[in-house]
Amino acid sequence: MYAVFELSGFQYRAEEGSTLKVPFRAVGAGESFEIPNVLLVKDNETTLIGTPNIEGAKVEAEVLGSAKDDKVLIYKYKRRTKYRRTQGHRQDFTQIKIKKIVAPQS
Repeated sequence: MYAVFELSGFQYRAEEGSTLKVPFRAVGAGESFEIPNVLLVKDNETTLIGTPNIEGAKVEAEVLGSAKDDKVLIYKYKRRTKYRRTQGHRQDFTQIKIKKIVAPQS
């Protein structure tokens, strides 16, 4: 069984037990939270598609921790003007583990 859900403007496909990197959430490590915006749930026999969300469906996730992603370098350059700028950025993310996918009975 897998589900497609929306979190912070991004869509993710996940199965029970899988781990994902999602945008930073202010939730401590070891805490659980629910994701109510489930767009699709599929198991072996049935497929439930929401319009846009499935009523009564949710994904239960546990936070494994937060960290910063790899550095991305931004380099600006304009020719013949001696203009050069280098800037780095590290995006915060949260690592989550999908504990359970709850689908309504059809």
